[in-house]
Amino acid sequence: MHGRVRYNTGMNVYLDHAATAPLRSEVLGAMLPVLKEDFGNPDSLHSFGRRAAHLVTAARDRIAALLGVKPAEVYFTSGGTEADNWAIRCLGAGDLLYFTAEHAAVLSAIPLRAVGKAVPCPCREDGILSLNEFETTMSENHPLVAVMGVNNETGCIQPVAEAARIAHARGGYLFSDCVQAACTQDLQKILQNADAVALSAHKIGGPKGIGALIVKKEVPMKPLIVGGEQEHSLRGGTLNVAGIVGFARALELACEEREAFCAHTGRLRDLFEDKILSALGGGVKTDGANRAPNISHMTFEHGGEVLLNLLDLNGVACSGGAACSAHASLPSHVLLAMGRSEEEARRGVRFSFGRETTEEETLFAAEAVIRAVKAL
Repeated sequence: MHGRVRYNTGMNVYLDHAATAPLRSEVLGAMLPVLKEDFGNPDSLHSFGRRAAHLVTAARDRIAALLGVKPAEVYFTSGGTEADNWAIRCLGAGDLLYFTAEHAAVLSAIPLRAVGKAVPCPCREDGILSLNEFETTMSENHPLVAVMGVNNETGCIQPVAEAARIAHARGGYLFSDCVQAACTQDLQKILQNADAVALSAHKIGGPKGIGALIVKKEVPMKPLIVGGEQEHSLRGGTLNVAGIVGFARALELACEEREAFCAHTGRLRDLFEDKILSALGGGVKTDGANRAPNISHMTFEHGGEVLLNLLDLNGVACSGGAACSAHASLPSHVLLAMGRSEEEARRGVRFSFGRETTEEETLFAAEAVIRAVKAL
């Protein structure tokens, strides 16, 4: 039932699709034959290896076609975090300019970059990159610029095309973490402007542990992981053949269904927010502008970890922000970048909707939120 089960106390609703989406049955169906029969190492020269290598090639070709890039520009990784690290630490040869509300995988990799200086580009109060300050900050030192496609906490869609234009005018390259963007944004359009993009399969109904870094051929790059000749000798390690096959199928489905997904989740998100805002008034506000339709980030007058736990006990699974930082009781760096106080930055809650989410679940979750906040 895609993570939805019923208890005696009522419904258990999963509203944390931005953390991970359920594995789609079509994806599992594509992966099972690989796991059972085509298990060979794609670098082996015998028939088992050749069959596995053929599957990797076919998946790479399909992903490249979906993204509008060349197959040689698709590098498989273990997921979005590795792709972000590889980009920040190993792409380009000059300074790094980065959006202050980037994913933690980008921000944490910055001190490990070996060349140039790192320059922050501020976030406006509405969660969007300040292009005016970005352009003022841009150097002539062939910089690498990091501007994400969709913020993983607030869902704010960032001006990637405009940032890329500014970067290119100064001889730089633009990298965009599109891990959270893949289910709602036109990736081909993003890659018409961006020079490199990070993706992760499990955000779009694919398996965990597989992702990709897309790098245009003109961008200077070095390996992050050495020890093998895989991926043009730029990423050592035996390829995850079943994961790659599943990734290709998940991306295919996400691209085919993007408009329907946006319409479905946007309708449910608006229904959810309208119900909560009308009931709680000034005790809650939505965060961010120009938001992707599947994410609702709300700051409550009485929020934080206690609210999250209460919602979980009452059948609503959501998060305080990025799942990878959920165990650290720190204020959200995204809300801090938006100018919020530390105290307020601890009171945000992210609700994220998926293709399986129903209207019944949405209304149940909204009522649970209202009851929980009033109880606090």
